[in-house]
Amino acid sequence: MRGPRTGAKLLTSNFPLPTSDSPQFSFPTRVYWEDTDAGGVVYHAQYLAFLERARTEWLRARGKGQELLRREHDLVFAVRSMRIDFRKPARLDDALEVSVALRQCRRASLVIDQTIRRDGEFLVYAEVRVAALSAVEFRPRAIPEPLYEELKSLETTTE
Repeated sequence: MRGPRTGAKLLTSNFPLPTSDSPQFSFPTRVYWEDTDAGGVVYHAQYLAFLERARTEWLRARGKGQELLRREHDLVFAVRSMRIDFRKPARLDDALEVSVALRQCRRASLVIDQTIRRDGEFLVYAEVRVAALSAVEFRPRAIPEPLYEELKSLETTTE
């Protein structure tokens, strides 16, 4: 499907969503003035920050804070690509839940499904692909075996 004027490909809503019984990490956040435009609606780029914070806290909750991974394992995760489906806007002062579900763990990358909800209402879906990189060389590297095994055990299925 192409946009009417630009010829740019439009995003469709055929994203796989995590099943309701999938083990997911959920990160609560609130919308502040700094997150919104003049009308009190969350600015589209701010959703990226909400998603990033949830992924960071997901790792931290498993004892794998990003600074620890960098310092002790020469490992950082960098977003390689992201597909986002914006369904409904969040607004000033909304309490949001940002979920993280690991769909696929490969030797040097992850595919993560994320949603943002308000009172259970679905607002945003994102498919995030992250690459494992050496913190020193910033080149692709394998995820260390113990972490790989732990992450692999967290893979979820989607519908």
